[in-house]
Amino acid sequence: DPNALTILLQDQRVAGLQVLRDGKWIKVDPRPHALVVNIGDQLQALSNGRYKSVWHRAVVNLEQGRMSVASFLCPSNKAVIQPPEELTGVGSPAIYRSYTYAEYYQKFWSRNLDQERCLDLFQVLGNKE
Repeated sequence: DPNALTILLQDQRVAGLQVLRDGKWIKVDPRPHALVVNIGDQLQALSNGRYKSVWHRAVVNLEQGRMSVASFLCPSNKAVIQPPEELTGVGSPAIYRSYTYAEYYQKFWSRNLDQERCLDLFQVLGNKE
């Protein structure tokens, strides 16, 4: 997700959320009285990679409709995204360059969604997770 955090209330009758793990899409079954919390790209960048953004998708059920409710936590467009100094330094350099949320959001929606992760476009060369 291009945001910081997504909180999702899944339809309890019809599954549709999948996450990518080890190159395979895995179904996330709805659980009663539970919320799904997805870490977004902004928290991954702010935590210098300590928290991972989850690559996910929603799939359609051709036989039954589904309704889920999502709430998104997004920084302001002017917010500068960079990890605090305590998470960077000797032995732990910044993985991503600093950027504004507006810059990230524009790049996110101007690319093909099946391409590489947008956050990778902000990675500092030589600094990997």
